[in-house]
Amino acid sequence: PSAAPAAPSKLVPPALKKRIHQRLLEELDLKHVDYTQASNAEVRTRTAQALTRIVEDFAAEIQAPLTKGDVIQQAMDEALGLGPLEDLLAEPEVDEIMVNAFNRIYVERKGRLHLTDRHFSDNDHVIQVIRRIIAPIGRRIDESSPMVDARLQDGSRVNAIIHPLSLKGPTLTIRKFSKTPYTAEDLIRFGSLSPAIAKFLQVAVENRRNILISGGTGSGKTTLLNVVSACIPRDERIVTIEDAAELKLVQDHVVSLEARPPNIEGVGEVPIRKLVINALRMRPDRIVVGECRGAEALDMLQAMNTGHDGSLTTVHANTPRDALSRLETLVLMAGMELPAKSIRQQIAAAVNLIVQIARLSDGTRRMTSVTEITGMEGDVITMQEIFTFEQTGIGPEGKILGRLKPTGVVPKFVHRLRQSGRNIDLSIFQEGAEAGRPVA
Repeated sequence: PSAAPAAPSKLVPPALKKRIHQRLLEELDLKHVDYTQASNAEVRTRTAQALTRIVEDFAAEIQAPLTKGDVIQQAMDEALGLGPLEDLLAEPEVDEIMVNAFNRIYVERKGRLHLTDRHFSDNDHVIQVIRRIIAPIGRRIDESSPMVDARLQDGSRVNAIIHPLSLKGPTLTIRKFSKTPYTAEDLIRFGSLSPAIAKFLQVAVENRRNILISGGTGSGKTTLLNVVSACIPRDERIVTIEDAAELKLVQDHVVSLEARPPNIEGVGEVPIRKLVINALRMRPDRIVVGECRGAEALDMLQAMNTGHDGSLTTVHANTPRDALSRLETLVLMAGMELPAKSIRQQIAAAVNLIVQIARLSDGTRRMTSVTEITGMEGDVITMQEIFTFEQTGIGPEGKILGRLKPTGVVPKFVHRLRQSGRNIDLSIFQEGAEAGRPVA
């Protein structure tokens, strides 16, 4: 990874920052501040006033271009914010922040990793920030529970792992989400999909197709799920179920459920599977599961097969066929000894479309395939690809050039919609058709 441009002159020297922070701890006893209230105006005002006094005492050690205001702001970030991560979180181009060790902080910009000049004071400082992040949502991290998944207030995804599992000290990974959810227009502008395919997905959602979004880690599954979910009519009741709440649906009639880990006594866990089962009693029109990664896959399939058409979920897989195998494996995790053919029949009956996305070698995230499930032939689930990504070359700086083109196959559900009187332009599905041509 390449090193990011450094600006050491605008950073408070670690030794000075540590002494200022120690004085602040002595004056305000910040170790006992309730971090669920850390954004409270009163707490911030008291801290700012104390820092103003303290920084005056250290004025002789502050050298230009560093100003007293810089020192106060960075000390505030240290005391009540996320320390050296605050300005990285505010930087629009940063997509991911990775703390490998207290003095090794990487960021991802435009799909590329960069080593920053930021660092924490020590391992304890990293753990303090991790606890500050997870406290408001009731999560914990310690030697008995050394891993945690959480989220920031803006929905950004957080994972932390500490000793004894992390051998070189606490590790923190933050995948940033946009403060305003991406729309289909944004993804079209990024080149992730075309106007025609965006309209096609809208038609599929409005006509209650069950959609499985498949992709690898960091490929943009949750972002696409948010965009596709926005197509659900506003007069329908939606129940979202996630491990850590990240979805930001634009509709008003949304019930958001979040799984709960066990408490310090090891009890009280509420897994996603229980939430899916409970959601069926909540009169949902649509169920949106952030990700199927365990036994809840069986209950999700049953929901799709029993009157909850138009439900959406994601799964980790690199191809549409792999996604079906992954679903089959997850169903077996439910502990029910179902024959393989029975599971595949359920999958074939429940899932209508698989939307495959991938993170390409140049760091861009692209939709690479849209596939329709057509049924069963013997023991095999049959599929037909509707759109497929065609790479046309490599541009400047290694950027992959290409487009999602039609294969010439018209989805079965589109034929049924036309028979029922819906006017849909079939030219979008013709080979050689213009990728940006809209569906009527």
